[in-house]
This record gives sequence, C-alpha cells and structure tokens, in this order.
Amino acid sequence: MGLSMSNDDTNKPEAEDAAPLDFIREIITTDLKDGKHQQIVTRFPPEPNGYLHIGHAKSICLNFGISGEFPDARCHLRFDDTNPAAEETEYVESIQEDVRWLGFEWGDHLHFASDYFDKIYEFALQLIKDGKAYVCELSLDEFKKCRGIPTEPGQESPYRNRSADENLAMFEKMKNGEIEEGKAVLRAKIDMASPNLHLRDPAIYRIKKADHHRTGDKWCIYPMYDFTHCLSDMLEGITHSLCTLEFEVHRPLYDWVLDELETPCHPRQIEFAKLNLNYTIMSKRNLLRMVNENLVSGWDDPRMPTISGLRRRGYTPESIRNFCKGVGVTKFNGVTDLGVLEHSVRDHLNQIALRAAAVLDPLKVVIENIPEGQVEELDAVNNPNDESAGTRKVPFGREIWVERGDFMEDPPKKFFRLGPGREVRLRFAYFITCNEVIKDDAGNVVELRCTYDPETKGGQAPDGRKVKGTIHWVSAAHAVDAEIRLYDRLFSVEDPNDVEEGETFVKHLNQDSLQVVPNAKLERSLGEARPGQPYQFERVGYFTADSKDHTAEKPVFNRTVALRDGWAKKK
Repeated sequence: MGLSMSNDDTNKPEAEDAAPLDFIREIITTDLKDGKHQQIVTRFPPEPNGYLHIGHAKSICLNFGISGEFPDARCHLRFDDTNPAAEETEYVESIQEDVRWLGFEWGDHLHFASDYFDKIYEFALQLIKDGKAYVCELSLDEFKKCRGIPTEPGQESPYRNRSADENLAMFEKMKNGEIEEGKAVLRAKIDMASPNLHLRDPAIYRIKKADHHRTGDKWCIYPMYDFTHCLSDMLEGITHSLCTLEFEVHRPLYDWVLDELETPCHPRQIEFAKLNLNYTIMSKRNLLRMVNENLVSGWDDPRMPTISGLRRRGYTPESIRNFCKGVGVTKFNGVTDLGVLEHSVRDHLNQIALRAAAVLDPLKVVIENIPEGQVEELDAVNNPNDESAGTRKVPFGREIWVERGDFMEDPPKKFFRLGPGREVRLRFAYFITCNEVIKDDAGNVVELRCTYDPETKGGQAPDGRKVKGTIHWVSAAHAVDAEIRLYDRLFSVEDPNDVEEGETFVKHLNQDSLQVVPNAKLERSLGEARPGQPYQFERVGYFTADSKDHTAEKPVFNRTVALRDGWAKKK
C-alpha cells in the first residue's frame, strides 16, 4: 500500500475538496467507473545500476501516491535486473531505503524481473515456435545498417527466414554458453519497413556471460528491457504501466509482445513527462562518472541530486513529496527551476526546524560590565511557527561570539549593526554598545569591548529607545566548536550538458559548491544534535548534522538551504 496518511477519504480523487485530477488519474478514475478494473495496480520499476535521484522521486510519488488514493489499490516495487554487468546488491538496498524514506511501502509486493526469467524464456520459445522470433548473427553495426532510417524501409537480416527448428537449436546454444557475446541475439520478427525503428526486428535476448546478483551463473542469456518489462507487468497483473515520455515510441512493441503471445492480461502503458531540473544532471551514467572520478565524495554527497544525497543534506521526505506534487503530471517535457525544489524544503523547514544560534566567522566580544563567572540563563523560542516546540535556556555571560560581518569599524550610513559607539540588540538578550576595538600587531580586529544595558532584557528598552540592528551571538564559555559545510549548486550553469564538441559537463562544475568552515561556534543546545534533526541557524540558513561524519566530539553540520534564494538575486 502507499502512504497510510493518503488513505483517508479527504485525499481520494472523488472527494469534493480534492484538487483537479491530472490526466493519468482521470484515466484511472474513468476505468474504475466503467468497470474496466476492480482494483488499480501500479509499479515502480527501477534498474539496480545506481542510486535513485530526484527524477525518480516524481515517478515514486506518482505510482505509490495512486495506490494511496484509490480503493484497494496497490503499488509494486520491481527491480528491472536484466543487466548483470551493471547491477549490484548495494543499489537494490539503497533503492529500498530511499522509497521507504520517502514514506512509501510495497507490502508483500517486492519483485525482481529475475523472478520471471524462466517464464520469460518460455515466452521467447513460444515466439520462435510461432515463427515470430529468430536468432540473428549479424553484429550490432551490421544490423544498424540493415535497420536503416525511419523514412526508408530497412533490409531483412539474412538469418530472418531460418526455420523454427533452426532457431530453437541456435537459441539453445546461446542458452548453453556455446556462442560468444555479441555473436548472436534473438530478434522479434515484426516489420523491417515500419517507420518506428523499435519495430524493425528488435533484439529481445542477448548473451551476457556475467554472474547475476540473484541468479548467479544460471543464465548467460538475458532478456532485453522492452521484452521483460511488458511481460513482468502482465505477470504481476499491473493495470496501468506508467512510463516517462521517451518510452512512447516503445509502446507499440510493448503491445505487440502481449498481443502476439495472447497473454491473459494486457496492462495499459501511459507516458508522462519526466522531471528535468536546471543546474542539475540526471543521467545515471554521468552521476556514476562523478562518483568514480572522485568529483564528489560518493552517491550520497550532499551536492548530488540523488535521494540519498538530498537526505544527507537535510531535505525532508515531505518537502520532496510536496515538490513533486507541485510540479504535477503532464504530457509535455519542460525544465523546472532548481529554486522550486529549494523553496519546497525551505518552506517545510521553516515550519518544523528548531532555531539555534551559530557564529560561522567568530569575533570575540567582552561585555565589561558583566562580572567574570556570572552567567544568566535566558529564554529563547525554539520555533515561532510551532508553539508546541517551547523554549530553551541560552547562557549569557561576560564573553560572547558574534559574526565578524556584523561589525564594521567605519560603517556606512545604512549599516545598522555593530560599530564604535553603536548600540545593537542581541537576540533574546540585551542592548549592547561597542566602546573599544582591540587589534593585533597586524591591525586586524581581534576583540570588541562593550557594555550592556541590564534594563533591556528581552531586547526592549523601558525608556522606549529603539535600535535598528539585531544580531545573533553565542556564549563563549558554552560554545560548541563545529565544522560547517556550506553546500551550493553542483553546476554553475543552467544546462550542464550544453558543452562544445569534445568537452563534457565536467567543465561546468561549480568550484564553490562546497565551502568548509572549520571552527564555527555553536549554541550549547546544538551539542546534542542528532543527524536528521533540522535546525535553522538564525540569520544563516537551515542545517542538519551530517549522517556520516558528525559525532558529539566533532560536530559536523551541512547547510541544507540558505534562508533566501541567492541564485535568483544573481540572475
């Protein structure tokens, strides 16, 4: 089943207050009303050859989302594991973790295409016996020449008219490992004059002498995706097979296989537009290249568009589901601005993140009229958008840290923060006035000497005087030392694939996509932070403790997103 929270009546398409249906949900609703189906069954069919990315999240939310919206509907998780050379158990496990993290469950319906290899092999034999498939010994390049172009008919393979018995014998040799890789394939015999190249005798089985992560060395022939996918859908009783638009030209082959084999169930393939984001690369091949060439720290590098990378960076499953819902389901390809995804997580974190103070570029402030050793515990609000979050105690004493950028020795007129003789408000604390600037021998500011007004507790002056500047701070005696990782967009241009001949997307990598702040000073409460707990570092951004490197002894925090969209301002 899908998300349990999606099963209440208010979220079902027939509810009066439901949002307008997208075209896929309209089809499903009509099929149910017409009695075409009594139960809706969808599937999410990833290849276990890499980690899932944000583009897959759209398909996950669509397929599993439907299972939570229609009565008795269900969604299967099925791995398309037909290429043993590229598949690993690590990918299988990561995909399951990602789907669960997004909030979805498949119950008893975890499947693998390899579950059906024996049955798919029998279907191939049936096509051969019916004269609808043959073993072709042309090389890939030779067959490409025969296949031709869409506007001209292709030429038949010289092996096309072998007898069924000859083809069965050759296919048996393929199965027994008696033929080398690339020397033969099994082709469906369809139409070499079709304007759709996918119907010009497509390969449905090829030789791969590699151990499979589940079936070991049982097979050295493996079914092709187009042959496997439709038969797996049929065997599982899928009613609506939802694919991205590039599979639209594959649909006639999907239908041909099921029609020619006269299968008892014929799922309907429906295509929708995939998710494309600017400043992002979605190709698994290119993502794998970045991992293998150490351009990133791994599949879960917080700059990567992978679900595991977004999770490590501090994105929430709710923010990704809300983003996918906002993008919607259409029939037209387009490019979504990455800022929309960032806005989604920023909006959600604003509601749930605990507030805390963090000083990334610390400057010491000594408040001279507070005696040494005196500490006052002040109340600070944990989240102004959530009263149930309550308050926390913040220690305030003689020495504090402030951001170096919140001080200027010769400030311009519109600079409302600290400067010589200037008074500002310390958040949740008091007004302070800068009286003296201490410098080292090189002339660098190393310390500010200030005084505070004890009558301004909570940031309000009893005499009614106002200050325009409010800055955050951290008690020096109680500060937690931490490493802060400021992540930004991985690419510096909107279309990283837009490169000149001979160049690759690598030239567009953003050299400032990661900046490490080694000695930040954090508020005491952050010493108890745990990975996955979101925080707003006030006036700085949203952060979470790193899931791999963070420890109580050496805290490490990742910036999920800045408080504002700085890229929009640049553009």
